[in-house]
Amino acid sequence: MHKTSATLLLIDDDEVVRASIAAYLEDSGFNILLASNGLQGLEVFERERPDLVICDLRMPQVDGLELIRRINALEACAPIIVVSGAGVMTDVVEALRLGAADYLIKPLEDLAVLEHSVHRALDRVHLRQENERYREKLETANRELQASLHLLQEDQNAGRQVQMNMLPVTPWEDEGLSFAHQIIPSLYLSGDFVDYFRVDEHRVAFYLADVSGHGASSAFVTVLLKFMTTRLLYESRRNGMLPEFKPSDVLGHINRGLINCKLGKHVTMLGGVIDEQTNRLTYSIGGHLPLPVMYTGGQAYYLEGRGLPVGLFKEADYTNLEIDLPESFSLTLLSDGILDLLAGDNLQEKEALLPKLVSEAGGTLDGLRSVFGLASLAEMPDDIALLVLSRNLA
Repeated sequence: MHKTSATLLLIDDDEVVRASIAAYLEDSGFNILLASNGLQGLEVFERERPDLVICDLRMPQVDGLELIRRINALEACAPIIVVSGAGVMTDVVEALRLGAADYLIKPLEDLAVLEHSVHRALDRVHLRQENERYREKLETANRELQASLHLLQEDQNAGRQVQMNMLPVTPWEDEGLSFAHQIIPSLYLSGDFVDYFRVDEHRVAFYLADVSGHGASSAFVTVLLKFMTTRLLYESRRNGMLPEFKPSDVLGHINRGLINCKLGKHVTMLGGVIDEQTNRLTYSIGGHLPLPVMYTGGQAYYLEGRGLPVGLFKEADYTNLEIDLPESFSLTLLSDGILDLLAGDNLQEKEALLPKLVSEAGGTLDGLRSVFGLASLAEMPDDIALLVLSRNLA
């Protein structure tokens, strides 16, 4: 770890001692600078900046203790080893207090002891310098990390604002129908999304989507979903005459779009259109669980349906299902993150419990918030989305 080619400054007014120590350390591979007194040694030190100093304590003009003080004042990191015949304990204590790396007593019967002390002092300096470099690198990396986190936070804030602005108003009432939703992201951004909008004068459409994965990449897909559904609605209206806006066609359109984008993401979806003239709900399911829960007359039950996830299979085919809507009802759509809140050892037990909880909640979003304890949730492994549409619900 030490440098065998290190430069050492040897300061001693005894020429014989100076020569013998210099010869030994040069044989050991060190470069040796010589000075015969403290003042000369200080001049050599300031000019050459050696890696280590070996000095006597009792010297004319500037003694060893004063030399240590002056070198310390230069804020140099070179260690100082005192080699002195003045073995007074107060001198030893003062030299070590001032920062001397070691204190050896003359005469040195074995110069290997001095060489070992030199190596040890140089090793300590090397370690201190390495630690300083590591600390500086760590501080630099920490500053860069903080800057990156700040940018990431800004990006997340912007992404969250975009996502929140895309969501529909909640609650929203139109022609006797009431819509309300809540999304609880497991991370800052959500891969769950809901939307509802008027198709024409007598039809209202809605959907709930659960994008695979979490975070920013999944949230981006929710932006794409909003774009694709809005674009499809716009294209359908271009000729001034809106054709059938079937949920199965919407899911098929999104399926093709996601596959063509090659994002490596798929979506499970529930989509529906309510025709207010015929009082019928047409809906389609794209690989989504749990199924929609209908609540009417104090009873809750699942709607039927099945289908492939959206964005996985080119040849996926989606089916439209139709039901007549009760005069008074609520329809609850949930993402599968809600299942993490339910008791049960397996999926079947959890799904069997869900209609009972919707019934206990009275089919309302506020009731569901209370039943599921949404106000006091800790960290969740998955996003949670709830969409409740209702009519004449007491």
